Amino acid sequence: MSETISWEDFAKVELRVGTVVEVQPFPEARKPAYIIHVDFGPEFGVRKTSAQITDLYTPETLIGRQILGVVNFPVKQIGPMRSEFLLTGFHRDDGSVVITSPEQAVPNGAKLC
Repeated sequence: MSETISWEDFAKVELRVGTVVEVQPFPEARKPAYIIHVDFGPEFGVRKTSAQITDLYTPETLIGRQILGVVNFPVKQIGPMRSEFLLTGFHRDDGSVVITSPEQAVPNGAKLC
């Protein structure tokens, strides 16, 4: 069973929508991954992260896709790159990750409510 949190705890998490603008290979990663650049709108700008999503996505299918990311975690060093947000998704039984995204287009930077 998971721990119950307060509404105030949840409100601290900045879950924001952004659009993927660039995808690069990340050959230095221990597991297959991409470096993904996402535009989170004027308040947060373009941020990058590493994501192990190569099983289901190619760079071409990611460009222009809206995703949901956590933008207020501290920067994390992942090998030679600094991850500036957490890309959210769901693990499937086979270990692949399905990206979290809005059902319809929303403005970059919109907060999950």
